[in-house]
Order: sequence, then structure tokens, then C-alpha cells
Amino acid sequence: MLGRVLNTHQQWLCRQLTDHGYVVNRQVAIDDSPESIRDAIAQALSSADLIITTGGLGPTSDDRTRDVIAQLLGRSLSQDPAVLANILSFFEQRKRKPPESVKVQALVPKGAIVLANAHGTAPGLAFVGNPIASGARTRILLMLPGPPRELRPMFQTDALPLIQKSFPAAEPFVCRTLKTSGLGESYLEERIVPAVKHLLPSGLELGYCARTGEVDLRLVAKGPDAARLVSEAEQIARSVLANVVFGQEDEQLEEVIVRLLTERKETLSLAESCTAGFIANRLTNVPGASAVFLAGHITYSNNAKESFLGVKAHTLAEHGAVSEAVAKEMAEGARERTGSDYAISVTGIAGPSGGTEAKPVGTVFIGLAKNRGTQVRQHRNNYDRETFKYVTS
Repeated sequence: MLGRVLNTHQQWLCRQLTDHGYVVNRQVAIDDSPESIRDAIAQALSSADLIITTGGLGPTSDDRTRDVIAQLLGRSLSQDPAVLANILSFFEQRKRKPPESVKVQALVPKGAIVLANAHGTAPGLAFVGNPIASGARTRILLMLPGPPRELRPMFQTDALPLIQKSFPAAEPFVCRTLKTSGLGESYLEERIVPAVKHLLPSGLELGYCARTGEVDLRLVAKGPDAARLVSEAEQIARSVLANVVFGQEDEQLEEVIVRLLTERKETLSLAESCTAGFIANRLTNVPGASAVFLAGHITYSNNAKESFLGVKAHTLAEHGAVSEAVAKEMAEGARERTGSDYAISVTGIAGPSGGTEAKPVGTVFIGLAKNRGTQVRQHRNNYDRETFKYVTS
């Protein structure tokens, strides 16, 4: 609530629930005060079948979720021996003495189901059934820990099966996401809507999510014909969008590149100037990248371009470091020196200064050298310096 921490839980949980056919109607972010927690939970219990809270289960004084909800539901708290043993074991394995305060995490409200935490000390808690609110409707109240590395596996392993058992999907639901790069959101929509408009009356829904350098295309359908609708729409989308689509679901561009090169037993080297190693960083974040990525040259200065890549002095003098000719020689130099199948080069003006009328800030040349010759493309990525580097990569 102070703006110091990004709430990634809401996005991640909504994605998980939506992918399994559950529609989220409301997200609420509140402070740690007992009054705010009590009011939010009471309101949710009056209208929702499934309520998920995140955070507030730890050992510090601002972790109040467990106590407030137990009080709201009229449930007493008692120490759970199994939970306490897990907490003490967590510290023993790390050869650390547990603070006395951590034992509060072993307090479990009467009637709550304990969700084991394999990655931390605070267990998750769940109430299932109509006793948690008035009326005959079945409800679930889930309390999950705050750290993402604890919350996410707990949700997938324990919470989601509980939800699916209590609320079986009323109808089939299919959601597929195609990852695209190189085409803006509006242009993407202009291409895809006319191509699939005959499927829209049958229940196909389209969604778009634009992020820096990429746009996600979401294909959604419900009902007995959902799988066919989404499958047909995907085939059309891949045909219409051609190589703008680079992957699906949560795939990252660098993962796809490493996988394809690995499958083809081909290698890659880099010659980076304006991105200063950013492309190499993204590639080496992918496990197994060492099988395909041979080397990266960060040749920021003109001297480095000459010394390490063999860029000719007269090319630099005649065309400038940010030019098609220099990008071409950088890529070819990297490929020649490493023996890689492919070499990518980048040279550009990240800004905020250094631009000219002929080459404004954001200008970048990207080269690709291979055995069939070298291609160079010019782009204009007119962003702040950090975003420029990411978009270029």
C-alpha cells in the first residue's frame, strides 16, 4: 500500500484460476490493520464462493490475517504439533536457532485444513463448507503465505485441487495464449479479427495483452465446442500472423531461440554495442544455453569494434559506428572469430543524447550473419535508455 512492493499475486492467481475456468470478480488490496482485514473478509463472505487471501501468516507483528479471520469466524486457535515440528525442522536443517516468535505460525484455527509449506515456515490454511458464512452455499476461504516461492507451489499442489473438488467446472473451458513480437497491439487486432470473425458468434473470445516488445493474443472459449473453436482459431492465427508468433503460453523468446538452435544443433555468437550484454544475459538465463551460445563480444567503443571484431577503420570513419555497414561487419566478425552458425550484432543510439537528424535517438541496426550471407535491419526504438536496451534485445 506504500507503493514499495509490486503485488504480483493478483496477476498470477487470476491467471491460474482463469486457465482452469474460474472467473475472478474482484481484487482487493488492503493494509495490515485488523479493521481492514475484517471488513474485507466479511464483505467477501457475503458475496463470493471462493475467497483467497495472501500474506499475513508470518511471525511478525504485522502478520494479522490468521488471528483476525479466526476471530471473525469465532474459531479458537491452538498449536498444531505437526506444523510446529515442520517449523523447527526448517531451522534445524539450516543449523539456525528458531526465534521464539516463529512458533506463532503453528497456531491453527479450529476446523481449518492445514496446507503444508514445503518452501517456508508459515502453512496455508483453508476453510471449506457453509459454516464460514450464513446460508447454505458451499464456500472456500483460503489463506496463503505471502512469499511467491511459497505461495505458488502451495496453490498448485494443495489449493487448486481443493477448489476443483468443491467447484467442479460447469462446462469445458479452453484458453490458449500465442506470444507475438514485432507487431503492435492494434495492428495485431486488425489482422486477426477479420480472419476469425466467423467463429466469434459461436463463442470464441479474443483478448490482447501488450507489454514491452511483445503482444499476447488470447483465444478463449467455453462450452462443449470450446476445444474445436480455440484449435481452429489458433490455426488461423498462426497462418495469418506467420512468423510474428514465436511461442505460446508462458514461453519466452530466449527460451524458444535456445530450444530451436539445440534441436538443429546450431550455434550462435553475439556482437553487442548499445545493448552492452543484455542479449547474452537473456540467452544465458535459459538452462542449456551453453550448448548453443558460444561467445558474446561487448564492443562498446570503436577501438573494441576494430580490435575484437575486425571492423574496418574506414567503415567507421565513413559511415559511423551506428550504421548498416558497421552492423554487418560486426556480425561477420563475430561469426568468423567464433565459428558459430549464426552471429547477431547490434549498434545503436540509446540516448538521451547523441542523436542527429539523420540518426535520431532510438536508431538501431541489427545484423544477422550466417553462411548464406548477412542481413541488417534498421529500427527506431524511441524509449528511455533501459527500455531501449530491452526492446532492442
